Amino acid sequence: MRLWQNPASPFARKVRIVFRESGLLPRTEEINVAVSPVSPNADLARHNPLVKIPALQTDDGTVLYDSSVICEYLDSLNPGAHMLPAGAARWDALRLQSLCDGILDAAVLCRYELAVRPEPYRWNDWVQGQFTKIRSGLDALATEVPSWGSSFGIGQIGAACVLGYLDFRFGDEKWRERAALATWYDSVRQRASVVATTPA
Repeated sequence: MRLWQNPASPFARKVRIVFRESGLLPRTEEINVAVSPVSPNADLARHNPLVKIPALQTDDGTVLYDSSVICEYLDSLNPGAHMLPAGAARWDALRLQSLCDGILDAAVLCRYELAVRPEPYRWNDWVQGQFTKIRSGLDALATEVPSWGSSFGIGQIGAACVLGYLDFRFGDEKWRERAALATWYDSVRQRASVVATTPA
């Protein structure tokens, strides 16, 4: 398999963690590509018409995107414990994954607005609107984290990517004021899969 990714992408990180947690990493080649909302990557465009990462080429040549689809595919190959549970618990896991993806969507949009758009054209009210979503999402995660215990499924992987991305790109965001969330993250960020995928 071939995975187009970038170490700075939180969505690619989610897939990279799943690869490591499921023991499938030896079966893939990680291809580091740069992407930009204003300058599409021509090589990636040949494989993913949306020109977004992550994208995964399976052994039969099929290319899958986005991160949630790729994670589900990898989980189907996993011979061990699954990241996505069966039965009623599956819907809770997918809901938690969606919550984390929504927080990341808002954070990445803020990153593009602040790092790519020329300063005279930045829309500060829009940025603050995205941060409202981020903070509301963090509040929701903080209320749920006591129920997670030692679980590290797709929802918890998403949460680790959320908190890691905020540390990486928005160091001034005081998300650690949510003490339960900070305590949880301090434990899971020691996992080998999380350490190995931490952006520099």
